[in-house]
Amino acid sequence: MMNSRRLSGLTIFITGASRGIGKAIALKAAKDGANIIIAAKTAEPHPKLPGTIYTAAQEVEAAGGRCLPCVVDIQHENQVQSAVDEAVKTFGGIDIVVNNASAIMLTGTLETPMKRYDLMNGVNARGTFLVSKSCLPYLQKSKHAHILNISPPLNLDPLWFKNHVAYTIAKYGMSMCALGMAEEFRSSNIAVNCLWPATAIHTAAIEMLTGPDSSKWSRKPDIMADAAYAILTKDPAEYTGNFAIDEDVLKKEGVTNLEQYACDPAHANELMPDFFLGSPSDQSRESSSKGDNATSSTGTIDSIFAKIEHNLSSELVSKTQAIFQFEVTGDEHGTWFVDLKNGGGQVGKGKSPHSPDAVLSMEFKNFLALFGGKLKPATAVLTGKLRVMGNLQQARKLEPLMTSLKSKL
Repeated sequence: MMNSRRLSGLTIFITGASRGIGKAIALKAAKDGANIIIAAKTAEPHPKLPGTIYTAAQEVEAAGGRCLPCVVDIQHENQVQSAVDEAVKTFGGIDIVVNNASAIMLTGTLETPMKRYDLMNGVNARGTFLVSKSCLPYLQKSKHAHILNISPPLNLDPLWFKNHVAYTIAKYGMSMCALGMAEEFRSSNIAVNCLWPATAIHTAAIEMLTGPDSSKWSRKPDIMADAAYAILTKDPAEYTGNFAIDEDVLKKEGVTNLEQYACDPAHANELMPDFFLGSPSDQSRESSSKGDNATSSTGTIDSIFAKIEHNLSSELVSKTQAIFQFEVTGDEHGTWFVDLKNGGGQVGKGKSPHSPDAVLSMEFKNFLALFGGKLKPATAVLTGKLRVMGNLQQARKLEPLMTSLKSKL
């Protein structure tokens, strides 16, 4: 999507913009010659995630914008206010706010420490409210005022709550801020909208959560940046109170080639759907789109593990070096394990004689879909169909294991 220069000279306050979607939005706006405030915590290099507010600022200025990097933890009111004051002092005001910063932990109620609950709600819901509130006095003075929250459409289907209620509450808090503020400030000509991706977006943080293979079924952050740009260049009086989806926004702008955003063009038609969108049947489209039934193609759990056992090899053990324990509920239920760490490997019913690296819990139907190649492990985790306890790094090895065994099962 080409830049129109409509953001030239405007000042944009973006949270969490040292990397990922936030940085992509900053770079897109910078091409117009916008002033960018990068408000994020990363002042020193993270051991696992690339980029700091200073390296991001260098990229923004190289792209044609002016940039003010600010060390900000948006949970703290004094830090937010200090960054807002510095932005106004440097650029004379604030025209646009992008609430991108977010914390995530996809766990059930019993597995969610209150410290993580407080972090997610402190960053996502409270942080969005605080940053918006602090910037609003200056947005009211702007002739092109926008607030854009990177958060999902509101959907009260229990599907989006039952597997990670704490995270859902936190993200929906961001969306409810937009819902309320859009009406509250409509007469002030301040647009308030939400933007959410239709598919998984590949960022360093998501790779750390789901593993590098997830990039095959993801899009680049550029699609969110282009969609955000399309929204932020609209007349605030004409576009407010919307829960927008990235590809829908771009299609309305005349963008027909969405394959350009795929991380791996070979998988452009096999993208992982984002959770929080659609209905339960939409989330199962890996299996339903082929019109077949997972049970008929894979058989019972015991038969699946028998086939796995038949295909064990020292090479597979050497490559994997992990013990998986499966806790299955539903029509067929029980505990099974696959030891791909010791000797020539071992498969059995019941608990592993050695301590498992990862315990994977799922319903019977999802187990069949997973081993039948109709449900990807990363998709299963993100949509709550697969719950992982233990070493997440080791659990990531499940996907290459599935790939190596798929043709044999």
